[in-house]
Formats: sequence, C-alpha cells, structure tokens
Amino acid sequence: MKGVDDVNVWENALIELRDRVRSVRDSNDEIFKRLRFSFDRLDSLEVKNCFLYCSFFPEDYAFSRRELIECWIDEGLIGGSPSREAAYKRGHAIIDRLQKNFLLEKDDRLVELAGYLEDIPGAKMHDVVRDMAIISIGPEFGYMIKAGMNLVELPDEHGWVKDPKKLSIMENNILKMLSLKVLDLSGTAIETIPNSISELKNLSTLRLQLCKKLKYLPSLANLKGLKKLDLHRAGIEVLPQGMEMLISLEYLDLLFCPNLKEIQTGILLNLSSLQYLAICFWRETTIVRNFEEVARLKKLETLECNFDDIQDLNYVVNKFKDFQRAIACSLLVGNATDILRRIKPKLAFTDSKIREEGIVLPEKLEDLWINRLKIKNMGSSLSKIALLEKAIELRIGDISFCKEIKCVVELDSSSSSSSSLRCPVFDKLEQLRLVGLPRLCELVRVEGEATPPHVFSNLKELLVGRCSGIRKLLPLELLQTLQNLEVITIFSCHQMQEIIASLNSDASSSDKFTFTFPKLRKLCLWDLFQLKSICSAKGVMVCNSIEKIEIRGCLKLKRIPVQLPQLDNGQPSPPPHLKEIEIGARSKEWWESVEWDHPNAKNVLQPFLKYEELQTTNVKPRATSITRANKSISTVPSFLPQRKQLGILEEKEMDVSEMETLSGYILEDKDIPSLCSLASSNQ
Repeated sequence: MKGVDDVNVWENALIELRDRVRSVRDSNDEIFKRLRFSFDRLDSLEVKNCFLYCSFFPEDYAFSRRELIECWIDEGLIGGSPSREAAYKRGHAIIDRLQKNFLLEKDDRLVELAGYLEDIPGAKMHDVVRDMAIISIGPEFGYMIKAGMNLVELPDEHGWVKDPKKLSIMENNILKMLSLKVLDLSGTAIETIPNSISELKNLSTLRLQLCKKLKYLPSLANLKGLKKLDLHRAGIEVLPQGMEMLISLEYLDLLFCPNLKEIQTGILLNLSSLQYLAICFWRETTIVRNFEEVARLKKLETLECNFDDIQDLNYVVNKFKDFQRAIACSLLVGNATDILRRIKPKLAFTDSKIREEGIVLPEKLEDLWINRLKIKNMGSSLSKIALLEKAIELRIGDISFCKEIKCVVELDSSSSSSSSLRCPVFDKLEQLRLVGLPRLCELVRVEGEATPPHVFSNLKELLVGRCSGIRKLLPLELLQTLQNLEVITIFSCHQMQEIIASLNSDASSSDKFTFTFPKLRKLCLWDLFQLKSICSAKGVMVCNSIEKIEIRGCLKLKRIPVQLPQLDNGQPSPPPHLKEIEIGARSKEWWESVEWDHPNAKNVLQPFLKYEELQTTNVKPRATSITRANKSISTVPSFLPQRKQLGILEEKEMDVSEMETLSGYILEDKDIPSLCSLASSNQ
C-alpha cells in the first residue's frame, strides 16, 4: 500500500482487513472458550455487566480507575450502594476481581508531579478479551458494540443484535440519537449545544469537561432525571437556566471554569440530592457567598474546593466545624492542576504566599501537599512551622520546591523533657516526599548529645529527589524507629555521599553493626553521582522482604550492604521475595566491580539482574525533540527518575529554533558531552 493515495483503494483494503480479522477470530475458539470460562466464574451479574461495559471502549483504550468507576456509576451498573463512597469501594473491588481473573490488565500510568512521577492506577482490556466480549458474550446480554468504526449513521436492521439493551458508538460520526442516557462530549471543540438537548428526557449523565470553547448551555429544566453534570474546565460564562430544577442531580463539577463568575443565589440549595460538588471559591467572584448553601446540602459526601486566597480557605474551614456530619474534602490553595486532583490531597498549597499565623487547618488533617509555598518567617525546619503543630493526624506529606527548608525534624536532646526527642506532627506519617529543596542538608537534626530520636515510626515510603545540598540522609540512630519502611527512593541528589550515617561525628567507621528493615520492599537509587556508600564499610542491611533494587547513575558506589540469607552449607541464597535487580544500561563494568557481603552473591543474584533499556530515539515519557542535529533525538529531563538513558551523542551544535513544545528541558554534561553550542533563532 506504500505510495497508494487513492481513497477507494484504501477503503477496500480496510474492508478486506476486517474480513481477515473476523476469520482469525473464528480460529480463536479455544482461546475464547478459556476466556469464557473465566467470565462464567465471575460471582455476580453486576460484575459481569461491569466487565462487558469495558468492551464499549475502542481497542487499546486505557482508563483510570476513577474514570471507569464513574462510568459504571453513571450507567447504573453498581447498584444498591447507600452512598457514592460505598459505590467507589465496590468499584475498586470489582476491578480487582476482573484483574485477578485476567479479564482486565493493569495499566498504571506515570504522571510527572512536582519533579517526580506519580502512579495513577488504571486498567485496560486486552484486544483478544475485548473480541471475546463483543462476539461471544455481548449479544447474549444485549450489548451491541460499534465503537471506533467510523460510522456516519446508525447500523441498519441487519446490523443490530436482538433486543439491544446497551449500545456503544464511541469514536464515530453519528449525528442523530434518540433516548440517550449518557452524553459525553469531553475534550471536544464544541462551541454550542442545541436547544434540542432539552428533549433528551432520559439523559442521566452530561459530561462537558475540557470543552473550553463552550460559552453557554441551553436550558436544562426538562432534564429531571439528570444525575451528573461535569463542566470541569469548560468555558461557560453563566450556569444554564433551569439548574434549580435538577432535583435528581448527584454530581456537579464546576472546578476551574475561569469564565464563570457567579452562581445565582438559591441554585445550590435546590440541588438537594447532591453528593459530590467541585467548585472554586475565588475572591473576585460571588461564588464564595454560596458556601452557606453548601453547608445545608444534607446528602453531600465529597467537596472539592480551589481557593486563591487564604482568607477564603479559613472561612470554609471554620464553617466545617459547624457541620454535623463527616464530609470528605480536598482543599486546594493556589494554582492547582488536574494531576493534583487525581491524587486528591486533603489540603494543598501551591505557588502561595501566606502568613502562617493566619491559617486555619482542617481538623484531623491526614494529607498535606506543599509546593512553592512561601511562609513569612517560616524558619528552616518543617517541625518548627507553627502551621503544622496541630496536624498530628498527618499521614502523607509532600514538600517540594520550598527554598527555605534545611531539615525536616529539629530536636533538642539537651532538654530534660522526655518529649524533646519526639515530633508529634510526624508520629503517624506514612509517606514523606521531599523534592526540589536546594538547602535541605539533613532529615533529622538533634541538638546536644546524639540520642536516638523517636520520629517516623509509622513511615512506609520515603522519597527524596533533587535536593542538591544534602550529603547524608538517614541518621544511624534513627533506624530503630524505621521498622515499617517499605520503599526508599532517592534521585538526583548530586551531593549525596552516604545514605546512612551516624549523628555522632566521633563514631568509628570500623564499628561493625547490623540493622534490619523487616518490611523494605523496594530500594531505588538514581543519579547520585557522588554516592560512595549506602552505609559504612562495616554496616550490613537485613531486608528479607526486598522485592526490587534499582541502582542507576551511582558509579562511585563500591558496595551494596544487603545481607543475603544463607543455606545450611554456608552459601548465600536470594532473598525470598526478590523479583528484580535493575541497573543502568552502561553499568556492566560497575556491576562486576561492586562488592556484596558474600563473595558468591553476584552469581546467586545473576538470574534477577536486568539492565535498563537503552534507547536513543523516540523516548516518550515526556518527549522533547531536538532538531537540525546530525541525529534527530527525543529525550526527557534527566531529573525524572523513570527516564530512559540516552546513548552518548557526539553532537557539537544543535538548533532548537523550531521547538514549539520545548518546556523546561535541562541539558546536562552527561547527556551530550560534546555539545558546545545550543542555538535558537526564536528570541
């Protein structure tokens, strides 16, 4: 077909290809039988319908768990749940069941957030499984799938299954539909919605998120059965008429609608069935005045708010104290992003300037995300910030790009008080992520005699990245309290020399010691160019729960102090749960020279060894093309932990004048060592 530009020839080839695909499907009877066996073993009709719904999406469609569960709720497939929260829990359980039966695949996505990559849980249906669902099972249940077939009108009578109950025509160009229940126009360039939408009496879900050109909506007064209205990041300037008539509405998303300046008094109060509300409280709008109405929504379960002013946050938090019931809240202050919404911290500050004495924190705050926060007179230690003193229920802490922070916890062992070596704000902390803190020089600072501090006893995950000033991370004296630690990730701390070191500067490096991380599953060390040791030459780590070790860009590291279990004959054996050891693509020589606790360790671990994949083109996590070089390459910022290493490029000059999508790329010596000129004509 190369060189053929006749449309008729291509369309005929497409028909032939589809016929061949059908013949291949016919030959897959045995595979279909096995998949059907797994389907038949699903424990309820509810789970089976949720599975079949996944086939509505086109081939290779990947969806987040949140998106899929929302669709199931919208379609009424998850029934009998007393609340939206209960429906979410049921949805997660169904996805787990389908993945356990190999009817859905995991498809978690890595999304960059504040300099590190965050896992967004997702799922995907394999093409063969989808074929089985469409051909073998779907018609039995009244499912008719015509997604992604470039249809311009509905199929004729011969193309319909008998008595269809559900129809999918996603990614087609059909102009007319009757009896719609779910209408999803998200992400389209649509500018107007016809008045005829009011005739869709059965419509229960209307999704218009990211319709940025949509300014107005016609009256929705006749849509009495509408349960979900999603206008997230839409361009609407006023709410449609008849909103107060939507007495069945359970879900309303008005977050980040920049042109929406007002919600008329009385509208929210009339939405008595509302369970989920996402809204911006911006001082230049009148929306903040409507919070009195929000407080009177008796069925409200979840509230998402974005503020650009700390006084509005305080106003809302104070109002929460008057609530007679528990409400799940996500409060975002500053320039929040959609990615941040997926993580849903309970309270987030980003690009904000505040006086800490003027902040009112929610009671029982469990999740705090701080990015580029400037607090007047905040000091150099997180534990000394008055803002956090009452956050004793904190379980997740994300701190990024705050230039003033020098240490996380500051304690005083010279005090006679037994509580002087405790830090209540971090007693229940389970996740701590520190990214882009250039002045951070230590995790824990103890004034006076080096006495073991009692902090981080519940910590499960520690991530430290792009902290250019820190040389030693964990005090040896702290290890006895880190018995719940499961994941350690350290990346791009270019001055880091030692992971574990004693607070006592007089401690002898010849002292032999053994320390145990009984729950440690994953150890990741990336681009620590000055790292010389994980611990002292005599230190030994016992971590029998370890599943994965990743070490890349740590060429000065001479020893890995992980102690391997020993057999009766004295020979080492792999840790019982070990799955993989991944090292840099160009680190074979380093691996051969690095020392382990036992001379035969590397032979034992060889089956688990994996070299990072080396790519020199089309690297996609966050691709940035560099053109007009002798080699056209794609690359990613080197500070991202999951980046793919590039081969050595021998370019001396590069022109980036046509790079319209270039955004924040950092070139480093190790990427292109011969580069001496980077030119751009776009000034």
